Amino acid sequence: MSLTDVIEGTRQAAAADPAKAAVSFSVDNALVPGTATVVDVRVRDHSFSVDEPSGLGGTDKAANPVEYALAALGSCQVITYQFWAAKLGIPLESVKVTVDGDLDLHGFFGFSETTRPGFTDVRVTVELGGPASAERYEELKRQVDEHCPVLDLFRNPTPTSTTLA
Repeated sequence: MSLTDVIEGTRQAAAADPAKAAVSFSVDNALVPGTATVVDVRVRDHSFSVDEPSGLGGTDKAANPVEYALAALGSCQVITYQFWAAKLGIPLESVKVTVDGDLDLHGFFGFSETTRPGFTDVRVTVELGGPASAERYEELKRQVDEHCPVLDLFRNPTPTSTTLA
């Protein structure tokens, strides 16, 4: 099934029943017994580990949470470029996204109550390859910037609640 088929099928299903456009995702995270920083993550039928580099007290067995956040942004950008190129009929032969983020550990460690614990700056660099004009790729970028779900998470506050079970 092509991306244009997926887009059209989803459009038709959502037009017939708007509730079909609402989706939920769930991820389970648990500390690996006997470790201080290694987390086992389960997503549907997939699993992966999260850890911290040794300089932050970890064993460096996997990427850390903020690296996965940057990876989530970069991979969502790549996928959203593919979807929107298909939707707009813009030929796209390659997409490479590099995401860099700056974080001040004063916030994470609580050394400063005025420093946020999250990223202070995130930079996304996109390289597109294909035969379309620069103007068409700028149009594509505008649509991706407007519709990328993970970019939206980085740009806008999201209602979030935490409950102790």
